[in-house]
Amino acid sequence: MATAYEERLAVPLRWWVQGSMLVASLWLAMIVAVPSPLAWSVTAVAMLLMAAAFRSYGGARVRVADGQLQVGRARIEARHLGAAEALDAEQTRRTAGVEADARAFLLLRPYLSRAVKVEINDPADPAPYWLVSTRHPEALAGAVGAMSGGAAPR
Repeated sequence: MATAYEERLAVPLRWWVQGSMLVASLWLAMIVAVPSPLAWSVTAVAMLLMAAAFRSYGGARVRVADGQLQVGRARIEARHLGAAEALDAEQTRRTAGVEADARAFLLLRPYLSRAVKVEINDPADPAPYWLVSTRHPEALAGAVGAMSGGAAPR
């Protein structure tokens, strides 16, 4: 089966710029306080750690294919999915906050303001819904709805 939707939740460019500026500040503080080779070594390690953290955090994938919804490492078959609803920024904030269900499965990223709420119809699964950050909530909700036979996105 073809992939109906796929997205990597990569961190935004501004995080890379700000992180690089932070590492540059570390270098500036180190270069005046310790021998140059040590300052460069510490800075290189800090840059590598920052890059690894950003790639790991932003490496989460959202994929609709092969009769499954895959969100990060979690997977669920289409037969267990209900309606998928595309949420705007305010609905996402409320659904993740004051209206949240503690049993829900969440994959949220602070740099993405919109999300999709996917109802779960599996009686063995304690999660009533999945709330997933995305850059394209209408497309994701449409792909989930088409795969599961659920309602179209609102």
